[in-house]
Amino acid sequence: MTAQAVETGELATVIGLEVHVQLETDTKIFCGCSTEPADEPNTNTCPVCLGLPGALPVLNEGVVEAAVKVSKAIDADIPEETTFDRKNYYYPDLPKNFQITQSAAPICQDGQLAFSVEGERRSVGIREAHIEEDPGSLQHKGGSIDTADYTLVDYNRAGTPLMEIVTKPDFRSPGEVRAFLAKLTEVLEYLGIFDATRDGSLRVDANLSIVENGDSDGAIDEATLEDANRTEVKNISSHKGAEKALAYEQTRQKNAIERGRAVEQETRHWDESKGVTLSMRSKEEERDYRYFREADLPPLRVSGWKEEIAIPELPDARRERFREEYGLNEEAADKLTSTKEVADFFEDVAAAFDADIAATWVADELLGELNYRDMQIIDVSDRFDEIERLVELVATDEITVKNARETVLRRMLDEDESPEEVVEAEGLGKAGGDEVQVAVAEAIDENPDAVSDYHDGDDGAINFLVGQVMQKTGGSADPGDVNQLLREELEG
Repeated sequence: MTAQAVETGELATVIGLEVHVQLETDTKIFCGCSTEPADEPNTNTCPVCLGLPGALPVLNEGVVEAAVKVSKAIDADIPEETTFDRKNYYYPDLPKNFQITQSAAPICQDGQLAFSVEGERRSVGIREAHIEEDPGSLQHKGGSIDTADYTLVDYNRAGTPLMEIVTKPDFRSPGEVRAFLAKLTEVLEYLGIFDATRDGSLRVDANLSIVENGDSDGAIDEATLEDANRTEVKNISSHKGAEKALAYEQTRQKNAIERGRAVEQETRHWDESKGVTLSMRSKEEERDYRYFREADLPPLRVSGWKEEIAIPELPDARRERFREEYGLNEEAADKLTSTKEVADFFEDVAAAFDADIAATWVADELLGELNYRDMQIIDVSDRFDEIERLVELVATDEITVKNARETVLRRMLDEDESPEEVVEAEGLGKAGGDEVQVAVAEAIDENPDAVSDYHDGDDGAINFLVGQVMQKTGGSADPGDVNQLLREELEG
């Protein structure tokens, strides 16, 4: 098997990922402790997740169901039987001095995930995805990992269910990694098994090598990849952070090679604040972990689960359906399927009114205002009824689009008021026909120069007169109606 490089005759970047995602379950993977964040350290714990002698693990069925959903979403194989193993290493956040994970027979094998980067479609192979327990968390006091005065350990996180998704070394740039992580997050959220807003819910270990391109087609064979020294970069917790960390590491390794220095095979720590990677230790090999079967958990037969467990419509399929069913362009369909919450809300509004007004108000107005405030759709999910009522006020011509957008929606988000409260407080009810007609007549009488300019062929003068009418009606008239009335009066 070969991996594709970018340009023959130059140094090529090869990247593979180990993506750790926290699965959304109420309890931990092998015990009944809550996975909800606790106010005090070391309180969501029990003998099992603390690794006390004699405590035995019991597998959480919901974790297995989540893993099967992921397998279906990435078109992976599920073996007849999956098993658990002990990964042995010594670190303060690992109370048992081993981690229960999967090595010999992971639950997901040989999948793939397609995504778009810079307008091109790419597909990355998923070597495996396995379930495991999370260690505790280290809290470095007085500095970072290399400068702290001391370190505290919180075992509340120990035993939280993780899925580690291991890709093939198919990435050729940090930008591809960022696009892949965004796509993976999108799919996992659609499956309902992952919450990207939860602190520490996504952590990435990235392996990066710089190699010489191979044959005339730019292919790199497996032997070249195996021989290349690679660094593992840890402490990456975001899509943007992954791109920045790998861009730095790519430059660091290329500079070393160009100066004739060897690239050490090591594990490095990404320091977000400094924008650099720092050497931590020599990189472990798989044999260093001395994997062996976890005797306290029997093999689990899972081959039949794939047919029994259903998954929802995934983002790509929903995006295509939106284009076909609602006649949306690609940009609108992308915005409206960016999260499952956005897509669901759009379909609710489209069912109540029509697709055009729903697309405008959800994709452009609502998401635009939320983005300006650095908010997410989930931040207003408990106010969807109010937002629908605002759309209804516009759809039934009770208020103008301008007032709905610039006053009502913004006050709703900034002051937590209902649409009806804002409309009443600001007197934004749409002006009646008689009121508008009077304002039109007054604007014409009071602005003879603009009227003369209009008759002389200056069509821009009409905009000035529209503005005068809007001012007289307090912005409550419809600008389109005002424009039409003015033209009728001026040409009558």
